[in-house]
Amino acid sequence: MNPGVALAALVGVSVATAVIGFYGLRISRTTGDFYVASRTVRPWWNASAIGGEYLSAASFLGVAGLILLSGTDALWFPVGYTAGYLMLLLFVAAPLRRSGAYTIPDFTEARLDSLPVRKVTSLVVVLVGWLYIVPQLHGAALTIRITTGLPSWVGSVAVVIVVCLTVVAGGMRSITFVQAFQYWLKLTALAVPILFIILVLAGSGTPALAPPSVNPTGAPPAGLYQNVSLLVALLFGTLGLPHVLVRFYTNPDGQSARRTTLIVLGLLSVFYLFPTAYGLVGRMFAPGLATAGQADAMVLLLPGELVGGTAGDLLSALVVAGAFAAFLSTTSGLVVSLAGVISQDVLGAGVGSFRLAAVISAVVPLGFAFITDSFALAGSVGLVFAFTASTVCPVLLLGIWWRGLTDAGAIAGMLTGGVLCGGAMIAGALAGAASTPGWLAQPAAWTVPAAFAVMVIVSRATSQRIPKTMSKVMTRLHTPERPLATER
Repeated sequence: MNPGVALAALVGVSVATAVIGFYGLRISRTTGDFYVASRTVRPWWNASAIGGEYLSAASFLGVAGLILLSGTDALWFPVGYTAGYLMLLLFVAAPLRRSGAYTIPDFTEARLDSLPVRKVTSLVVVLVGWLYIVPQLHGAALTIRITTGLPSWVGSVAVVIVVCLTVVAGGMRSITFVQAFQYWLKLTALAVPILFIILVLAGSGTPALAPPSVNPTGAPPAGLYQNVSLLVALLFGTLGLPHVLVRFYTNPDGQSARRTTLIVLGLLSVFYLFPTAYGLVGRMFAPGLATAGQADAMVLLLPGELVGGTAGDLLSALVVAGAFAAFLSTTSGLVVSLAGVISQDVLGAGVGSFRLAAVISAVVPLGFAFITDSFALAGSVGLVFAFTASTVCPVLLLGIWWRGLTDAGAIAGMLTGGVLCGGAMIAGALAGAASTPGWLAQPAAWTVPAAFAVMVIVSRATSQRIPKTMSKVMTRLHTPERPLATER
């Protein structure tokens, strides 16, 4: 890959992102513009923006890399990522929009009439967001190192700088335009090269090589428990992702939120065809990338490996641009959602506080990215999904659909899920991938039920703490279309 061409692609997508973000500054004036784009984002725009922020480093690079390494076991990732949105459509999208809140802590405080619940939810949301940003920065570091030869830290720092500029410029209003553009860029950046590669291979009559017979990681194939646990993490984890949930607050009404979710399902289904195709083509025609330890970089390297020449460089540059768009869009969505929480709960609501909180939200995970090592991108993001499924998801589902939830139950359940899943993640990291037992490597199958069970049991035991406003709140959540929270 020509480093100059790759660097030009990175600079181009960064400049385009900044220009679109600054365009949003022209129409971002109020607090509502910065937090939720004044709740005026239409379904197609919002769906494209959700696709932009949801399709992260794990989707763009990690899924193909895992298919290269693990074959069919890795197909659970695109299935789970997409099916999670069906769960959102059925159980969360419209009620959450009707809550009228700006953030997830706004929702839990209003639903349970409890400031302690808000504080715990805020802590969990910030932790989830930072855990999710770190793999994006690792992906940017990997892309910079592989494609340009520059030091890894350049990629991470570049993402943080561009994201801070766009978020500070116009908040949610700017990011909506940016992420919608980035979804279509990512789709094009994957689709065009792989279709070109397939046509070249078909025209040349190149015989397929045998896929690797030995798993390069040395780990045994995933068993039934690990696959089920992974699916639980992806299905339920999607329901608790703060940067995805905040998107539903930007729709005009609950019906628009449902329509947005349906469109997202279509956009995700189309997108995941292409990482899957990269993984399959890589297994057949470039298995050496797996044994060379470059599985996560396979999408970046495949055009150069199989096409070569100027055409290969140009196709690689397009893929690099799409990859960097993935890191930027997901990180920007996370920073917007975290800035909303931090500014309201720590710094005080307002545009100035939001901007300061955005910088804090981006810089802190940058420090963690510098002191941690990147490993399989899809796998690391899968663990974040497990943590989210064990903490935020139960309080959202029970808060929306069960009248018996209490503040004590919500706090106990979130803390239980967080401690169990976080402990499993730490123990697995200390033990190393090769020696980590399956129940620690994929903890969602037992941590998610534990969180739900504790939340229900403690709520039953503290039924006298059911808030007096419960019936009124539940009616508003399920009856279109009366906002729960006062617009600020």
